[in-house]
Amino acid sequence: MISVDGLTVEFGSTTLFKDISFAINDKDRIALMGKNGAGKSTLLKILAGIKKPSRGNISAPGDAVIAYLPQHLLTEDNRTVFEEASQAFAQINNMQIRIDELNHQLTTRTDYESEEYYAIIEEVSALSEKFYTIEDINYDAEIEKILLGLGFLREDFTRNTSEFSGGWRMRIELAKILLQKPDLILLDEPTNHMDIESIQWLEDFLINNAKAVIVISHDIAFIDNITTRTIEITMGKIYDYKVNYTKYVELRRERREQQQKQFNEQLKFIADNQSFIDSFRGTFSKTNQVQSRIRMLDKLAIVEVDEEDNSALKLKFPPSPRSGNYPLIIEDLSKKYDDHIVFKNASLTLERSQRVAFVGKNGEGKSTLVKAIMSEIEFEGKVNLGHNVMIGYFAQNQASLLDENLTVFQTIDDVAKGDIRTKIRDILGAFMFGGDEINKRVKVLSGGERTRLAMIKLLLEPVNLLILDEPTNHLDIKTKEILKSALKDFDGTLILVSHDRDFLDGLVDKVYEFGNKNIKEHLCDIKSFLIKKKMDNLKEIERKTA
Repeated sequence: MISVDGLTVEFGSTTLFKDISFAINDKDRIALMGKNGAGKSTLLKILAGIKKPSRGNISAPGDAVIAYLPQHLLTEDNRTVFEEASQAFAQINNMQIRIDELNHQLTTRTDYESEEYYAIIEEVSALSEKFYTIEDINYDAEIEKILLGLGFLREDFTRNTSEFSGGWRMRIELAKILLQKPDLILLDEPTNHMDIESIQWLEDFLINNAKAVIVISHDIAFIDNITTRTIEITMGKIYDYKVNYTKYVELRRERREQQQKQFNEQLKFIADNQSFIDSFRGTFSKTNQVQSRIRMLDKLAIVEVDEEDNSALKLKFPPSPRSGNYPLIIEDLSKKYDDHIVFKNASLTLERSQRVAFVGKNGEGKSTLVKAIMSEIEFEGKVNLGHNVMIGYFAQNQASLLDENLTVFQTIDDVAKGDIRTKIRDILGAFMFGGDEINKRVKVLSGGERTRLAMIKLLLEPVNLLILDEPTNHLDIKTKEILKSALKDFDGTLILVSHDRDFLDGLVDKVYEFGNKNIKEHLCDIKSFLIKKKMDNLKEIERKTA
């Protein structure tokens, strides 16, 4: 068991959280929740030993292994994928090297009675005892299993890590963590940049193979599937629920309603007593009662009502200009880079107001097809846009296309039209640009902030064919809910490239699956598609084991 006792974090006059305590037990699956800035990532870093609290301490067994996956990281560039993953066993390898060195000294030294000789014997004995208690593992096989599960191909194993994007590097780091089989795994947004199949594999691994897990994630389906406990950080305190995220949301609402009721009752109680004090102050016969009530009010602990976000804010797209009956028709589309075929002879037709998802493993051509639709790349075949089609496009690199010299407010003010102009501050606030942050220039914003700003900008432009490529990366749950609500009310045609199952649920009625150089159409929603895929995968396993 790992114990958190009286943890306090202060920055100058600001207290992030104060005197929080809880225990982490074996097999705990904990979702760490709270609004941006509540201290979730800070708490994870303290548990990982990267940061120090102002006060309090973390107690863990001496041999406990705590592994931490941050949001942003960089692996070594001078190793292959397999070599980098092998670093998970570096400590064991170093132990073996040290034992060999010590044994060599014992066979070559002749000062058998010296203190140094006895010290070598003691060190090699202690190391050997520890080394030979480690489970005998086929390390190469373990590395291969983990890398394949996280979406790497065998031919990727010998590629240099410098050839991979940040998202793939994060998977390498995650592989190293999973290979260590730690007592506690700390994950900060692990599903960003992962495709659906890799996320499902990670879920299965954490549920069936991991010990204790604490995760920060905005992927509701992911945290609902893997967690059984939710710890919320709010207003410097924590609330510990022995339930998953969906049930926690319900219990949190009930808790706040109860707090609000107690707060209102206390306000009335204070008002009644203050009225008595004001009425009888100076009345000799009531002096004792007046003084008693004054002392009582001075000592009264005021009921606090937890913060409530403004996710109820409704953001609507401008009405879509009417397009033709078939906004997009693709015929026999093929794309290859040199000898590498991405997909071939792909055909699809979208009807007006239809909503579709592009899903599949990373690298199977989802973004490539979108770029073909946008005429950003060359291809073979035909892409026909229908009558009066106006495209709104959110690319994975959309944030980098913003004008860096504009402020946050100017960026949105330039594209807002009509009544929505009067609500720019509310919209920016809903997307976590409050107070003076609206006057920041784009050049000083973080990657996540730029993504949110680019998303708002797109939401305000009148379009009738909306193409969103991984729009939910870097968006928190509240912001995703606002975006999802707006997309539900969008009356145009929608293409969503996403790995976020919960986000896609209720938004699309057709799924295009990318894989094996082909694009397959499924006339169903995302839930039905995933159920069908899981059944197909099980059948495939049965065929292989038969």
